[in-house]
Amino acid sequence: MSPLLLADLTVFTLGLLVGFEVISKVPATLHTPLMSGANAIHGVVLVGVMLLAASISTPAGYALLAVAAFFAAMNVAGGYVVTDRMLAMFRSRS
Repeated sequence: MSPLLLADLTVFTLGLLVGFEVISKVPATLHTPLMSGANAIHGVVLVGVMLLAASISTPAGYALLAVAAFFAAMNVAGGYVVTDRMLAMFRSRS
């Protein structure tokens, strides 16, 4: 195993543990707003997909890129839908 791969796995594992610890401390009333905001942040993944599109040259790369773009776009759209539904609860009925 290369040192670079080991460093990447270490950062990934630490991020996983810290993320789990932070999310587990969030009260249930704040979970939906937090997750809808996190889903909307996946727009950054779409930017990454666009940057990677310039350097991909294999059919497998294009397939993975299309899958990543599809899931990131679904997550962004879902984040906005959940946020809109959540804000609709606070609108006046008149």
